[in-house]
Amino acid sequence: MPADHLDTTFAALADPTRRAILARLASGEASVTELGEPFDMTLPAISKHLKVLEQAGLITKGREAQRRPCTLNAAPLKEAADWVERYRQFWEESFDRLDDYLRILQKRRKKRGKKRRGHRKGR
Repeated sequence: MPADHLDTTFAALADPTRRAILARLASGEASVTELGEPFDMTLPAISKHLKVLEQAGLITKGREAQRRPCTLNAAPLKEAADWVERYRQFWEESFDRLDDYLRILQKRRKKRGKKRRGHRKGR
């Protein structure tokens, strides 16, 4: 995925209203009016959000007479998720290494504790 396309996708996802719109569209198409109902904003403001989502390729707008149904296009989301996935693997591997290191430290601590207890008995 080209970096500028990924930038556009993440910029569109940066806004909670746009994420909520995408969540709504995940359950099926909706008109601009339907998408604006849960928000305390004007339809022109909702339309601006939809324009950003459309430019990012996350939604498509159709035309049925006066109705303009919007549908989700999940392909850019998959591309963004694939990009993020590489970093998830990095963090999992880092946590695995940290777990290994903590186990080593715990074993060392137990050995030191046994040595100290044994030393006290000899006094």
